[in-house]
Amino acid sequence: MRVGVTLTVSADFTHIPAQAKRLEEAGFDLIASGEHVFFHAPVPNGLIALAAAGGATERIRLLSALTLLPTYPAALAAKQVATLDGVTNGRFEFGIGVGGEYPSELRACGLDPKDRGAYTDEALEVIQKLFTGERVEHSGRFVTIEGDRLLPPPVQRPGPPIWVGGRKPAAMRRAGRFADVWMPYLMTPEQVASSLASAREHAEAAGRKPADLAGAYFAWCNVGRDGDHARRAGIEMLSRAYNQDMGPVADRYLVLGSPDQVVERLSAYAAAGAETVIIATACPPDDADEVLDLLASDVLPALRNV
Repeated sequence: MRVGVTLTVSADFTHIPAQAKRLEEAGFDLIASGEHVFFHAPVPNGLIALAAAGGATERIRLLSALTLLPTYPAALAAKQVATLDGVTNGRFEFGIGVGGEYPSELRACGLDPKDRGAYTDEALEVIQKLFTGERVEHSGRFVTIEGDRLLPPPVQRPGPPIWVGGRKPAAMRRAGRFADVWMPYLMTPEQVASSLASAREHAEAAGRKPADLAGAYFAWCNVGRDGDHARRAGIEMLSRAYNQDMGPVADRYLVLGSPDQVVERLSAYAAAGAETVIIATACPPDDADEVLDLLASDVLPALRNV
């Protein structure tokens, strides 16, 4: 099982290069960053955060988890992704989502929230064409490209791996059509298994091989020697971040507890088809170093055998 970790969420982004280097040295496979324009808590721009992480590292893969594609013009997103892939020597992986948890950020970026899914589908179609480096003609509902080329294209050919996140049927259809990796969140292992099967059916309907679509899981996680304390702290942190009580869904959707409990829970997601897990630390910023150390020492080695 591949294991990635998200950069710690904090109002101070100066920690990113040092933390990225530390995660690489600890042996994690990926560094991830989510993003919002506006949200209930401090959040960076994911592509810029990963550029900082990429400059401080040499080998570890870099995943946007997730880029909110409806907040970008399609051509600009393609340009930024191609540049990031170039400056990191082909280490970038492009995770996309449609957003919607904070609708005002979509309106502020010029898109009606109800159009976010349709826009994302069209934008992905255009971005994949632009990644070829060939001239693109496109006149659609949201995007117009007038025979222009994206130069230079991404280092990776035919482009960085595309991850699609979400939990709804539309996201599964989108993953089947466009994605290399399907990554849901806030699901049980059983739901991950069924959603991955559905996404692979959509891949087959789109003329692709079902096996071409890999499975992953985005896991909000807090780990501690005192498992009960880790659980309580994780629920408290996420309740603030999502502006709702996460306690009622904690045992179904979150990964909280002692190292053994976390390994057992993540192993269940692996058995459900998640070949990669992206761990988002659900802990206070002051506890982040301790949590990352425990993930590296007690969780990561155990998951290598899953």
